[in-house]
Amino acid sequence: MFYEMTIAGLKRQLPLCPINKDLYIAAFIMFNDVEITQVAATELLKKAPEFDVIVTAESKGIPLAYEMARQAGGKDYIVARKAPKLYMTNVIQTNVDSITTDHIQTLCIGQAEADQITGRRVLIVDDVISTGESLKSMELLVNSVKGNIVGRMTVLAEGGAAHRDDISFLEELPVFNADGSIK
Repeated sequence: MFYEMTIAGLKRQLPLCPINKDLYIAAFIMFNDVEITQVAATELLKKAPEFDVIVTAESKGIPLAYEMARQAGGKDYIVARKAPKLYMTNVIQTNVDSITTDHIQTLCIGQAEADQITGRRVLIVDDVISTGESLKSMELLVNSVKGNIVGRMTVLAEGGAAHRDDISFLEELPVFNADGSIK
């Protein structure tokens, strides 16, 4: 089963994937889709407030964050990693319970990333926001190093996230019943 939608003027078929027996979500995969990554970055930047650095989670949002930073004239972007890396010092971390992952994840940054965020205008970016758990974890990281969050942006707002007034997005993505109908 697929859900066809238009995202930033481009049609895509998103495969429907079960979360449980009663809930399916449409998988939006930016990896390997340069065209949609470039166009989505362009459209999001049109809505973006002034910012100094982009923060995203180590996920499918990475190519979007990179492309937005590139199109914005080479702004900095930070990836909150899923685990501490050997090069990181003074690691700051938080936990994430995401709808698309079957276990609790960690997001973390090191001192170098913290220094790039502290006192700067931060734009948090992700490919899809649904429950908001990844977003909340990124906010905790940014706030813990005294970054100034100026915006939260995503390509798709899934389910109830489309009704939030604290995020900007390009398209609303519904959630689905097991038979593929929209909930």
